[in-house]
Amino acid sequence: MTLDTIDKKLLKLLQEDSKRTTKELSLKLDLSVTAVYERIKKLEREGIIKKYVALLDRNTIQKGFVVFCHLKLMQHTKEFISQFEKEVVQLNEVLECFHVSGDYDYILKICVENMEEYREFMVTKLTSLQHIGSTHSMFMIGEVKNTTAFVF
Repeated sequence: MTLDTIDKKLLKLLQEDSKRTTKELSLKLDLSVTAVYERIKKLEREGIIKKYVALLDRNTIQKGFVVFCHLKLMQHTKEFISQFEKEVVQLNEVLECFHVSGDYDYILKICVENMEEYREFMVTKLTSLQHIGSTHSMFMIGEVKNTTAFVF
């Protein structure tokens, strides 16, 4: 699907606030409510809009301690990779997991309340996963940019 200018404007508006009504969107885009509704449905059908979510403030829910954990597997066999990925997605503290190139195999974004909770997570959960060779943790000092919005 090729996105036209109106689709891009609509996506920008939805990324800013997905709770806007079709009437509000129609006024901003100078389209009818029906036209906006149909465009949204098409973007959803085409998989461009995957889902709608509520973004939470980490600090207000006591998950403001952010850790980026670089992880190496013992071996790079299909079995080890598959087993690790199956297990890591089950860990609630892990918000994001990326299979990467370079010195490490994976980068995990982990959000917990504090250093003590991270230590407990490492000792009882992460290191109990099979096939982990080594880990290297880095802690967020400050957040410079955090967005979920794509710019067209």
